[in-house]
Amino acid sequence: MLEVRSLTKTYSTIPALENVSFTIHPGQVLGYLGPNGSGKSTTVKIITGLLEQSAGSVLFNGANIRDDLAAYKRIVGYVPEEANLYPFLTGLEYLELIGRLRGLRGSVIARRAGEMLEIFSMTPHRHSTIATYSKGMRQRILLIAALMHNPDLIIFDEPLSGLDVTSALIFREMVKALSRAGKAIFYCSHVLEVVEKVCSHVIILQNGRQLACGTVEDLKTFQQMPSLEAAFAHLVQERDAPASAAALVEAVSH
Repeated sequence: MLEVRSLTKTYSTIPALENVSFTIHPGQVLGYLGPNGSGKSTTVKIITGLLEQSAGSVLFNGANIRDDLAAYKRIVGYVPEEANLYPFLTGLEYLELIGRLRGLRGSVIARRAGEMLEIFSMTPHRHSTIATYSKGMRQRILLIAALMHNPDLIIFDEPLSGLDVTSALIFREMVKALSRAGKAIFYCSHVLEVVEKVCSHVIILQNGRQLACGTVEDLKTFQQMPSLEAAFAHLVQERDAPASAAALVEAVSH
């Protein structure tokens, strides 16, 4: 399992995260929510090993990930928020590169890449350069690359960005299937409707602090709200959406 203990990150004297703790067991999908600037991206960078915390620790199966960061990264699949790929490579070449970096045999790379490209309707575009891909096509390549090595821990940071309806539906069912297969999944997203459907547990942040942690149903029941979206808005005290929309229309109409 992934265990985060009292995670804290400060930039100069400004705290980005303060004393955040959670665990993700095999088979669990943890939704990580919060307004912009709440510390979500900082958390993602720390648990992927891209950034070192100021205090606290990140453990995987009881071992501090910083003790052997290379070994930890071998079991992690990561879909970043930004699709920064090599534009001069074709989609298939990029997946072959990732497979080799992950230490997979050529036959395994060819089989897994071929099957997943077909599932995401990317087979006709596999020999086209990534520079010609749309945002959604690049996102599909990122998803495939993250799963190529069959990771134990999967970290999704806004994974639905740019995906069409069909790919988004496939992705949603894929997350459920990965959970049933025993994968530990960290799911960072603003799309609360999908989070409510695929996540077993949820953490809500605001200003770097943990406001709530529990199952989706427990959170809705405790807040006496009909949906996760309503519970989230109540907890973070977001501005009233209908009132804000009406004010916006009023502002541009006179």
